[in-house]
Amino acid sequence: MTSRRAVAPIIATLLLVAIAVVGGSIIFVFSQGFFSAAQVSGSPNIESLKFTGYDASDGTLLSLHDGGNSTSGANLAGDGLNSGERIAVYVQNNSVQKITLNELRFGGAVYSFASGATDTILTTDGSFMIATKSNPGAAATTVAATSAEIQPGQQATVILQLSDDIKAGRDVQVKMTTGNGAVFVGTIIAGQQSG
Repeated sequence: MTSRRAVAPIIATLLLVAIAVVGGSIIFVFSQGFFSAAQVSGSPNIESLKFTGYDASDGTLLSLHDGGNSTSGANLAGDGLNSGERIAVYVQNNSVQKITLNELRFGGAVYSFASGATDTILTTDGSFMIATKSNPGAAATTVAATSAEIQPGQQATVILQLSDDIKAGRDVQVKMTTGNGAVFVGTIIAGQQSG
């Protein structure tokens, strides 16, 4: 008869704890490098653009987001929204970084940004500008952004010079695509004002 000797229960418990600690340490060291490489560095790219209203009325003056008026409309009252006339869309940047509008579509047509200092620069159909505020010193003019950027927390009016005729009462989607690829969509009813 041979006698078998086993490991003492206390030693067995210490060995199991040591194996668990070493195994956990190896997994921790391995995963530490993985998670630090996968983390986002720098500022977040989450963009938030809120549509706060619009002026697509068939009047001679457009209302801006800050309550001022603009000659940007140059619309003939009572004839509907025709090519060459203008509408205003009020937006607010709710993100922590500036938003650059890369592309703007209205009713299927693509609009390009036109930079300048006043609201009279829109001379081509199918273009848009960003009015940051109305200019109370001069009658019915606006201060326009020189680039298609909206700063964090800023409210602005996007003024579009229509490239197509829009029938009154028709709802039309405006789609704004940012430089980071985010897409924001709002609906405008031609001939009406909201916000």
